[in-house]
Amino acid sequence: MKNGTVKNITKKLLSDNWYRLDKYFFEYQREDDTWEKQEREVYDCGDAAAILLIHKERASVILTKQFRMPAYQNGVATGMLVEVCAGLLDGDTPEDCIRKEVLEETGYQISDVSKVFGSFMVPGTVKQKVHFFTGYIDDTMKVSKGGGAEDETENIEVLDIPFSSAYDMIATGEIVDGKSIMLLQYLKIQHLSKG
Repeated sequence: MKNGTVKNITKKLLSDNWYRLDKYFFEYQREDDTWEKQEREVYDCGDAAAILLIHKERASVILTKQFRMPAYQNGVATGMLVEVCAGLLDGDTPEDCIRKEVLEETGYQISDVSKVFGSFMVPGTVKQKVHFFTGYIDDTMKVSKGGGAEDETENIEVLDIPFSSAYDMIATGEIVDGKSIMLLQYLKIQHLSKG
């Protein structure tokens, strides 16, 4: 069976304002071996990295809170989302990117990070792959207040939340960010909080 074979791919640029939006035209081979013409719009904002920072001594996680216009447009009254630290790779390796983002967003300087998995978060429309990490921190690693890069208008609030409260925030809808839910569930499943 040749299901999934694609040929005659062409694309048309729809927007290159902030990130890139292309419309792809192609032929897709179905299970019965017939070819079907399809069109898909693909948004390319670049790959990203995300990390769950774990403070073992306090049995807590370091999360961020910031305004997200798409969430505001989709019913989050304030537009403020509680999330794990994350950012676009911008040419860096996932490991280098996440270390830089941790320092900018939270003020912690971390060297050891552990990759746990990679995921396409919205594979039907967004090209981005997110690289997921965990990392352990302690108070000696706090070297600045964090809050985001001055030139990126992020205005990030840094939160230190007990493990149990973070899990409860998923249940109550206070944490609705997919990457954050995935990493918190990973933490729970792997029992990293006990290790």
